[in-house]
Amino acid sequence: MASRSESLGEFPCSGLLPRKETGVVSLLTKNPTFDGRGVVIAIFDSGVDPGAPGLQVTTEDKVKVIDRIDASGAGDVDTSTVVEPTEGVISGLSGRKLKVPESWVNPSGKYHIGVKSAYALYPQRLRERVARERKEKNWDPIHKELLAEAQRKVQSIESSKSSSSSSGSTNGNGSSSSNLFEKLTKEDAESRVAQLNTLEKKYNDLGPAYDCVVYHDGEVWRACIDTSECGELESGVHLGEYRVTHQWASLTAADQYNISVNVHNNGNILEIVGMCSSHGTHVASIASANFPDNPEKNGIAPGAQIVSITIGDNRINSMETGTALARAMLRVMKNPFYEVDVINMSYGEHAHWSDSGRLGELAHEVVNKYGVMWVASAGNHGPALATVGVPPDFQSDSIIGVGAFVSPDMMMAEYSMIEKLPGCPYTWSSRGPTADGARGVTVCAPGGAITSVPTFTLRSNQLMNGTSMASPHTAGCVALIISALKLKSIPYSPYSVRRSIQNTSLNLDVDVFAQGHGLIQVDRAVEHLLEHSNGVEDKVRFTVECGSDRRKGIHIRNWKADKPIDMSIMVEPVMLNETQADPNEKLAFCMELVMTCDAPWVKAPTCLQMSYTVRSFQLSIDPRGLERGRVYFTSLKAYNSSNVKKGIMFEVPITIVVPTVDFLHGYLYSCPAEVFRAGFVRRHFLYVPIESTWVNVTLKASHSDKCQRFTLHAVQLKPKCSVKTLEYYKVINLGCNEVSTQIFGVRGGYTMELCLARWWSSLVDGQVEVTVEFHSLRPSQEEVTLFSSDGVQRVDVRAGLRPEEMSAQATLKHHTQVLTPAESKVEVLGGPRDTIPGCRPIYQLVLSYNLSVSKSAEVTPKCALLSDVLYESAYESQLWMLFDHNKQLLGSGDAYSNKYSIKLEKGDYTIRLHVRHERPDLLEKLSDLPLTVLTKLAQEVKLDVYSSLNAAVTAGKKAQPVTLKAGTSQPVYLSAPSLSDKNLKSLGLTPGQALLGSLSFAKDEQVRKAVSSHKFGLIRTMPDQYPLRVVVTELPCKKRSTGSSNSNSEEKKEAKTLADYQEALRDLQTAWIAKLDCEAGEEIYKDVMTAHPDHLAAQLARLQALDAVGAQNRTAVIAQASRIVAAVDTAPLLAFYGTKTDTRTDAAKIKTQMDKQRNTLLEALSRQGSALCADILALPAAERTQEAIDQVDAIAVDAMKFVEPSDSKVNGFFASYYQVRGLDGLAARIIARQCEEKWTRENEAKLTEAYNRLGWSHISTLITSTHPLRFPNTYTPF
Repeated sequence: MASRSESLGEFPCSGLLPRKETGVVSLLTKNPTFDGRGVVIAIFDSGVDPGAPGLQVTTEDKVKVIDRIDASGAGDVDTSTVVEPTEGVISGLSGRKLKVPESWVNPSGKYHIGVKSAYALYPQRLRERVARERKEKNWDPIHKELLAEAQRKVQSIESSKSSSSSSGSTNGNGSSSSNLFEKLTKEDAESRVAQLNTLEKKYNDLGPAYDCVVYHDGEVWRACIDTSECGELESGVHLGEYRVTHQWASLTAADQYNISVNVHNNGNILEIVGMCSSHGTHVASIASANFPDNPEKNGIAPGAQIVSITIGDNRINSMETGTALARAMLRVMKNPFYEVDVINMSYGEHAHWSDSGRLGELAHEVVNKYGVMWVASAGNHGPALATVGVPPDFQSDSIIGVGAFVSPDMMMAEYSMIEKLPGCPYTWSSRGPTADGARGVTVCAPGGAITSVPTFTLRSNQLMNGTSMASPHTAGCVALIISALKLKSIPYSPYSVRRSIQNTSLNLDVDVFAQGHGLIQVDRAVEHLLEHSNGVEDKVRFTVECGSDRRKGIHIRNWKADKPIDMSIMVEPVMLNETQADPNEKLAFCMELVMTCDAPWVKAPTCLQMSYTVRSFQLSIDPRGLERGRVYFTSLKAYNSSNVKKGIMFEVPITIVVPTVDFLHGYLYSCPAEVFRAGFVRRHFLYVPIESTWVNVTLKASHSDKCQRFTLHAVQLKPKCSVKTLEYYKVINLGCNEVSTQIFGVRGGYTMELCLARWWSSLVDGQVEVTVEFHSLRPSQEEVTLFSSDGVQRVDVRAGLRPEEMSAQATLKHHTQVLTPAESKVEVLGGPRDTIPGCRPIYQLVLSYNLSVSKSAEVTPKCALLSDVLYESAYESQLWMLFDHNKQLLGSGDAYSNKYSIKLEKGDYTIRLHVRHERPDLLEKLSDLPLTVLTKLAQEVKLDVYSSLNAAVTAGKKAQPVTLKAGTSQPVYLSAPSLSDKNLKSLGLTPGQALLGSLSFAKDEQVRKAVSSHKFGLIRTMPDQYPLRVVVTELPCKKRSTGSSNSNSEEKKEAKTLADYQEALRDLQTAWIAKLDCEAGEEIYKDVMTAHPDHLAAQLARLQALDAVGAQNRTAVIAQASRIVAAVDTAPLLAFYGTKTDTRTDAAKIKTQMDKQRNTLLEALSRQGSALCADILALPAAERTQEAIDQVDAIAVDAMKFVEPSDSKVNGFFASYYQVRGLDGLAARIIARQCEEKWTRENEAKLTEAYNRLGWSHISTLITSTHPLRFPNTYTPF
């Protein structure tokens, strides 16, 4: 009998990080030294952890990660403050005393200091874990015990009161003061319970605030981060610049978050380098991990070294920014310390166009001037065509775009599938071509791996999949190729390596748009280059431009494909670093090319003689006779006639879509049931009827008793718009004979690809029948604008295809206001990280905007001029940061404004926006750049819709649902909203501001609200939603008098009297009493009181002046306040405020006078009581007299006759009064409310003091430890 171990077999380790499929194992078995040694790979990603398994050393025992850079700026610390220690101690910006270790060597004796939030460095999941652990350790045990104690006290008071009441001990003879205190004692106990519950709900840990110290030891810059949070620098994280020292360390033992440091601008900027996610480490491990003791776990090129460049910005959820991308590219262009051979970038977005853009220009220099190989992920946006993102879709076609492939071994080892299936592209892998005709996907590679992740995840490895994993696999293969060429001393260029990869890839029996030229085969590529080196074209790229708009290939889609089309092609050879290339090599360049195309529907020349100049020729495409509803791909391939075996020199990729144009009844398309196996993709191309606005797609499953998983992906390509503009994506699970209907918007006149794909891992075959119905309710305007002064706006709605039920609805959802810069400044950045080689410094424009929020709201800042463009933007980058009045950073955002919204409380805020470019003159043009702020309405506002103008004008009967016949139109009339509406009135709308919303026409609720959820984000496809904008115009003027103008002009002004003069003089003198110094103010005060002995305003002004002097004037303050209190007759005031309704004709005037007297009285009582309380609190408890306490009790009682203790006029007094009476719970409640109104240093100090008196030290400690984060000295740097 076989042993159990023999029957179980071995684990397929080779499938965890697949290398066999791409020839890596074969190459390294034959040539172990071709393992990437001598090659440097730059990882443009979220950061690489040098402490992760396999990322310590290369196969030659060299340091694996030779440099770590945070290009985003998220890890920057402003250390421009320079100090010198006094007796070995530095005063940190946090307020802590920092003890300098004696072992530090600092010849200058000067230290740069700053503060950094730990949470600003942490990735989101780590931040959540650390916050949870801190709460469980430092908050929960204490807080729960305090809450229980507070609840017991409340129960004790209630029990005591109950027993006292039942015994009849209360005789009603207790003093009013004792009764008040008894009442307040109970209220204090209850408030403690309420506050502890509120604090638990509102718990907000801003995280540790670490002091940072930077100095130069004579050889290298060093930095220390005080993770002790108590000034013990000896126990902090102490590191030298990483590139020089290769030092790194965990920030704390608990977080296991490995950091390193760089220093810029002569010590004025500390760059703390961490990771914004685990993604970059996983990517680097695929490309180059080295496990000396377990080589089965190795990455593709274990001998290569890594340069980690973080392009993901922690401030915006690890999204890449233009700043980070530009800095990353500058670092690899020309680095004096090392030479980068390969870039891997498993990041990217979708661009609206690829033929221009600042970042594209820099990427062009990286590859075509400096000769760096660039490999990038194609994206995870499939399975529809034309879903490749940027960078593969950059203006230069020199970047290798990689699709994701899953092999049978991967299915078993990584996904633990029951059985192996044939290898195929992942369903979600982005497909080519690009909008301008390039392949987009150059090759494919394994798109999944189980390998190392950062130590902060507290796991050694993890499964990740995506083209993000396929790209580093390919980058590792490129490193192996370059390593081989270097060891063999064979010259190469990015172009020769790329062509060898393309010509030797393994063509798979799968979708050409997913695999590109095929599955990369590194062993074949190396053999190819060794055999075919030193060709005349090795340093040459061939730029292909098709048509008048100079596209990278031919991609014809939005047409009816009913006639032939001719296309002009221009091909130009361009040498590496063309401007510096040897003129003799240009003169010697000459090739005789033979060309071929295997598609019968393409006619093209068969030869082309090429010297170092542009050549052009024509080709013809004839789609007639091709089956409709399909896509066709071919390419025109050019070979060197003297060495055809070397493979294709260049190609012209040709993709044409031949859409279905004829539909049953003009709107109905159906496809009979088809069999769907794992990974099978069926594409229907339909030329959308010109008047269509939405579509219903119905899927019906059959021939399977199990649930089937499908991906429905519909795409229309609009010129100069990204693929996401007109798109629908949905993953659908269908049971046997189950029907699913999806509704989404379409745009007439554009071809729609309706792609239905079976999930790649499905084990059971199934059949699906597809039915498509187009609908149309089209308004006369794509975007409706209504001016509030117009009152009514007409919109004509047409049913173009078929009868449709219409029920118009108009809803406003946002308020928008435009801010203009309060400050604008263009400044040069400079320094190595912001200077392009050739002494080309980068400049930045910093704009500041002031934002005032009248009530809590959710806001979205948007720079309209630069929004929704990143890679294609004419400017290098944009980033905004929003700060409160204390300069605390609350949120950030970039080009994609719809991703970022912030909930703000009432208050004043500052938004700072920066834009970068090499040319300062372009930045100067933006010095007055407006910023739009969208505020979400607390409640949506619905506009009235009418079917006739008269009904709209008279606010008559509203529009009812109606059925429109095919080809007919019906007007609807929108009525402008009333600006006095309770939801709009509070916004304080001013002329020029606008209200934004949407307009819909379909009666069917499903049509109006169709939304799609994509795997990597939400795609809104509102099929019946049209933008609606209501512009606020000038409000109507007040009614003017109807009397004649002559009588008005002749009316004489009423003559002023001496009494009026004396009153005006009195008021002027009164206003100056508090403005002058105390002695001068007293003289004016005496003059006023001599002439007007009963003038309360002057007495109040004198009280304010005395109180402003400080504690030394308390006696005078008390006396002055007593005079005011005595002068006010409270009986009429109480009678007035006790009256429910005042029917007198001059009621408004009387109310104004009464309010003025009451407010004067309350201010006098508040200042008097505060001074008395200060005197009491200055004494030891044993020396405090009952008489003084009774006095403040009386003041409290008098004040509470008019207002609540929380009223802003008296809350300062009551905070002190409650402290005097030992009612610290009530005192803390009042101070907490003051902090809610405006969090200031003074209010925070009062609050922490109150919490300490309560014994709530865990709360005061939390507030105190995060004080530097709430009150930074400067704005967070960009």
